Amino acid sequence: MTDALWTIGAGVAGLSMIGFLGGILLHYASKVFSVDGNPLVNSIDALLPQTQCGQCGHPGCKPYAKAIADGEPINRCPPGGQETVDRLASLLGVDTLPLDADDETIEQDLVAIIIEKDCIGCTKCIQACPVDAIVGAAKLMHTVIVDECTGCDLCVEPCPVDCIDMIPRPKSPDYWMPVRPDIISSDRFGQIGMQHG
Repeated sequence: MTDALWTIGAGVAGLSMIGFLGGILLHYASKVFSVDGNPLVNSIDALLPQTQCGQCGHPGCKPYAKAIADGEPINRCPPGGQETVDRLASLLGVDTLPLDADDETIEQDLVAIIIEKDCIGCTKCIQACPVDAIVGAAKLMHTVIVDECTGCDLCVEPCPVDCIDMIPRPKSPDYWMPVRPDIISSDRFGQIGMQHG
């Protein structure tokens, strides 16, 4: 009888120990493999342009991503354009929609420009820029990195001396024209030889 009790007690103790160790392992795994927030929101947010401009009616891209995940239309991001709407539609498996913005907003591609002689170096525009497209230091002139500027217009209002304007993005040439287009590389050595020969 005592042997049977020892056997049953050992079995219960063994199963209790396995359950305890399994619980510790599950707790550890839940901490290590936990996902912060909704993975769909993170995927949507990754497709948005991160201008934090508020043109969609939300204070930034992450809140708009949450709203899209909750069913808000995907076509309210003018800085992202139709390309972003199409990517969001593909991600969510829904039909694409036309961009919800007036034609003037769609057509214009603006960038900020600082009138440098009027800049007092207050750094308020640097603090307002969500994409770090403005460089400068306190009490020194600031300038905009045009290739980084998204045209969100968030730097204009904080400027106390009104030295920031929004202008159409400068267009780079589509091609480079050589100085002497009639001479291709294979002809150069012959031409040089003729000039010196």
